[in-house]
Amino acid sequence: MKPLELTETNFAETVKSSAMLLVDFWAAWCGPCRNFAPVFDTAAGLHQEVTFGKVNTETQQNLAAAAQITSIPTLMAFKDGVLVYSQPGALDSRGLEELIASLKNLDMEAVHAQMAAAGKSQQ
Repeated sequence: MKPLELTETNFAETVKSSAMLLVDFWAAWCGPCRNFAPVFDTAAGLHQEVTFGKVNTETQQNLAAAAQITSIPTLMAFKDGVLVYSQPGALDSRGLEELIASLKNLDMEAVHAQMAAAGKSQQ
């Protein structure tokens, strides 16, 4: 399956409606982005249960700014609408597969408990 083109219009809804979402923030002029694209696209074809999306930081500058993207490529992972991973730099296929496996195995009850505890301790 081909990654979705994410924009300001569909980004929030895609995050909310996807059980697992990987987002590649990229630009056409970025060499590492071009090298990572086939790795990302191949993974999208292999993992139908994961939603894959791409944000072109040149055409979606406000979205990239809102996501605090300072370096590309940047890969973000969301599970159940929660940002659980955000890291600049291109991954190789093995690294991306490891990230996908960890995303699938992530205990969201534990994540929500940690978020609740952190919220209480900041008050």
